[in-house]
Amino acid sequence: MISLALAVPAALMFVAGGVVKGTLGVGLPLLVVPLLTLILPASQAMGLLVMPVLVSNVYQALQGGLWRISVRRFGTLMAAQAATTLLAIYWSIGWSGKSLDRAMGLTVLVAVAVMIVQPKGTISSAQEKWLGPLVGALAGAMAGMSSLTGPLLITYMMALRLPRDVFVGSISVVYLLGALPMYAGMLWWGRFGWSEVGWSTLALLPVYAGLLMGTRLRERLNEKQFRLLLLALLLFLGTLLMVR
Repeated sequence: MISLALAVPAALMFVAGGVVKGTLGVGLPLLVVPLLTLILPASQAMGLLVMPVLVSNVYQALQGGLWRISVRRFGTLMAAQAATTLLAIYWSIGWSGKSLDRAMGLTVLVAVAVMIVQPKGTISSAQEKWLGPLVGALAGAMAGMSSLTGPLLITYMMALRLPRDVFVGSISVVYLLGALPMYAGMLWWGRFGWSEVGWSTLALLPVYAGLLMGTRLRERLNEKQFRLLLLALLLFLGTLLMVR
């Protein structure tokens, strides 16, 4: 159970995640999970993102209408991601809270590095055949330990030079079909319980409030400045989780 004293700051953290999602279009779990680990065990923090992650990705996936195309093109990536996600969850069973915090911190720092460097280039059809499963496997390993995969997948999908609507629709399908085995595995192996799933349903309200705020903020704030602030915050959080 989560006490009222923790529910209030947790709700504010979900609002902050919603603001980031509304402003940048990505970054909800990347910000909220590390923030929550400052007041909750890492395993519990992961469980509280179940409904916000699933609902937001179902909405975007349905809106994109690219289910068949995405599954056909990125099927090997998603299969590799699902397999390594479950392997990583099983491998990390019994990890202490400190070990999970360090895995979370390392993942956040890797994500910050990827977001700062922003690798450029174009992936050919021949490269996509082997690089897709490799990216999926790496993303799945990160997901199984920390529930965070975003920047790695985003960088790969951007390198494919997909049109904007195809990009949003496709990555939403990849996120969704990656999150389903991840959360199912974590629930099955006891990383978190149904209590966290129930609380995560309530988290939809502050996330939605943050989304509305972020959408308005996007119209007024320089996105580059906002992204720099986000990177600075993530760098601080990742370092804190590694050393505490």
